[in-house]
Amino acid sequence: MFRPDAEASTPHDDALRLLARREYARAELESRLAARGHEAAAVGACLDALAEAGLQSDARFAENFGRSRVARGQGPLKIRAELERRGIDRERVRTALEALAEEDGVDWFALAGDTLARRFAGPGASPRERARRERFLAGRGFDSDQVRHALEHAWDEDSPSVP
Repeated sequence: MFRPDAEASTPHDDALRLLARREYARAELESRLAARGHEAAAVGACLDALAEAGLQSDARFAENFGRSRVARGQGPLKIRAELERRGIDRERVRTALEALAEEDGVDWFALAGDTLARRFAGPGASPRERARRERFLAGRGFDSDQVRHALEHAWDEDSPSVP
């Protein structure tokens, strides 16, 4: 998309345009602004100013990102890997995952069961079918304990994970 004022845009202007659409991690913004041809020093100063003004926050990004991924039925391992890939440091990732569990009440075992029950009608009759369900949950980012629990309880009648 060509903008006639592309040469005149500042890193601050471009960053605000991006942040108006959605939250970004600092590393993502830095990469996008560099790709638009802005100098690294100007980008760094701009991002520091945005963070100081509260317009960009890696903590807020991590929390919002985690909530959106939980709503999609993704587990903690996948959320952690994706946040780290987006440049969020490990301590902030740990804090965001703890906040999901404590403040938002996310039960990873129940989420795994719910995700499995929505995708499959039952536990599977053959070892091959059960392995398929295990791979599905592992691909969604659930650990082995969560996968095992989901396979045992996803279709229980008294389980909250039954759709």
